Amino acid sequence: MFSWKDYKFRCYNFRLLLYISCLSVIGILVIGSATNYDGRETKQMICFLVGLAVMLFLSVVDYHFVLKFYWIFYLINLALLIVVEIIGRTSGGAQRWIPLGGIGIQPSELCKMLLTLFFAKFFQMFQEKVNSIKILGIAVLLFLMPLALVLHQPDLSSSIVIACLFASIVYVAGLSYLIIGGLCFVGVPVFAFLVYKILQPNQNIIIPYQKNRIFGFLYQNATAEEAAKRGLDLNLINSINYQQKNSVLAIGSGQLFGKGLANNTVASVKNGNFLSQPETDFIFAIVGEELGFVGSALVILLLLFIVLECLWVAKNAKDLSGKIIAAGMGAWIAFQSFFNIGVAIWILPNTGLPLPFVSYGMSSLFSLMIGIGVLLNVSIQRELTFKEVLYNDED
Repeated sequence: MFSWKDYKFRCYNFRLLLYISCLSVIGILVIGSATNYDGRETKQMICFLVGLAVMLFLSVVDYHFVLKFYWIFYLINLALLIVVEIIGRTSGGAQRWIPLGGIGIQPSELCKMLLTLFFAKFFQMFQEKVNSIKILGIAVLLFLMPLALVLHQPDLSSSIVIACLFASIVYVAGLSYLIIGGLCFVGVPVFAFLVYKILQPNQNIIIPYQKNRIFGFLYQNATAEEAAKRGLDLNLINSINYQQKNSVLAIGSGQLFGKGLANNTVASVKNGNFLSQPETDFIFAIVGEELGFVGSALVILLLLFIVLECLWVAKNAKDLSGKIIAAGMGAWIAFQSFFNIGVAIWILPNTGLPLPFVSYGMSSLFSLMIGIGVLLNVSIQRELTFKEVLYNDED
């Protein structure tokens, strides 16, 4: 039975609230500069303020009560992913958005939050049977259904993040190291074989534009002779790498302190319109160019601090569902940040993922704020550390 006495308001995670607010404000400012203040920064600011209000409200709503609706969350998730297949808006060869008035809802972003809440309750109910074939099989089946719908959009990058998120959740739920070892023993050779097949000329595992991005990344410095030898189109490779080359150029040109927000410098990658989607996929390039190394480091540190706070809450959560919510949020933010920044600095093939709390995208920001709101409630019901117990006794 829930009691207000379970809430330790002195443990309210104001640090996490501060990090998220600072990062979101930086995002709003950079979005405005990236889009020449065409109104998208205003939409992002409104979404942040509404999301902040929802987050603060959820932070005082018992997360056990929220998790009672876990099947509703799962069905809503499936419904949205099916609706996008039927009436979704297509852009860039992918059908990922549900048009709603002047905005678009991206179900693949909501999917990450809804699956985290669903599996937090699911594994809490079966925590003594996590390693049974039956429970693991049901969990994998329930995971594969939304994953297949996201893959079909197609949205390979979000699918990878969702897969990493699920793997993190299952690990936190208590998956046996024996099973993990077995999965690695089978999975690594299978993955290597799939990579080998994907790199073959007539493969049909992934669609052409995804294959082109991978080839463009692997053979980014290929000469005309090497490209011809491998049966590749050098012009296509250069076209694919165009965005990432300009992204690296933009980040490097910012030097230590950057060129300033909304600058009118002629020698600017952003001002020359050499980046497509600068407010979303390549927002980190704008941060690097306009805020320099200092601004880029600040963004990375804030993301790191948010992830560490999530893991701290997970470590001290009072039950498994709280641990999964906190660890799931940390994994989501960590993996998505790594993939987005990795693309911007050209250590990964080009994908289409937003940078958490920074990129323009109301579905992404609002989903994150909802998830953090539930996590904040986990934090004020967490187990006190030994030092905190001593401090309370002294009071």
